[in-house]
Amino acid sequence: MTAEPVTPAPTPVVPPFRGNLFGEARFQLEFLALLASAVHRGVGVRPGDGDPVLAVPGFLAGDASLAVLRAWLRRCGYRAYRSGIAWNVDCSEAAVRRLDRRLTEVAERAGRPVTVIGHSRGGLLAHAVAVRRPSRVRRVITLGSPLSSPFDASVLTLAAVGGARLGQNLLRPARPQCLTVDCPCAFGRDLRAAVAVPLTSIRTVEDGIVRPESCVVDGADNQAVRGSHIGLCVNPEVYSRIARLL
Repeated sequence: MTAEPVTPAPTPVVPPFRGNLFGEARFQLEFLALLASAVHRGVGVRPGDGDPVLAVPGFLAGDASLAVLRAWLRRCGYRAYRSGIAWNVDCSEAAVRRLDRRLTEVAERAGRPVTVIGHSRGGLLAHAVAVRRPSRVRRVITLGSPLSSPFDASVLTLAAVGGARLGQNLLRPARPQCLTVDCPCAFGRDLRAAVAVPLTSIRTVEDGIVRPESCVVDGADNQAVRGSHIGLCVNPEVYSRIARLL
């Protein structure tokens, strides 16, 4: 008797993530809520002992986008440092190498491992640098970072990534796969590797830029809040979570 051939089940097709660009405008209200919150005043926040924290901005952003977070960390007793990124659009591998040098500088200056907090794409860079330098990293905290699927973002965001990729191709014609899932650089390998330090991935279930499910990582401390993607770096609940983690 001949066995019937087994037809493999079709791979589910994930529809494009449309996101909610208009919903992201509420980050301004979230900022006002943060200013009025107890956590922003340091109420209930255990004072830090000078531990270093390196803040890494998201795609199309720079260190200025995390100025409020760094100022709050300093008031709470931590030494908060800029990443040195003015505009996060560069080749991922080049960005990680620069962040690696900055991490080394901060760790040597502080004399102890560094907590790295990354917003959106900044969290991808933070994960990669922690894989490379686990002895220099105390923990990684990502905010709205699609660690399990780096390009699972809204259609408009992917269009912006396409524009950045075009710019990279003009600057580096030999790297046509830059900023794609097929990028052969070590950065892609490091994203798929597990980190040897504690990893907390904080996502918002109302994210209008990144599909929230792509921020869920096996083996990580996955936490969910409400609010916008842009506003994760000024979200009062996120600050409360960060205070508990630090």
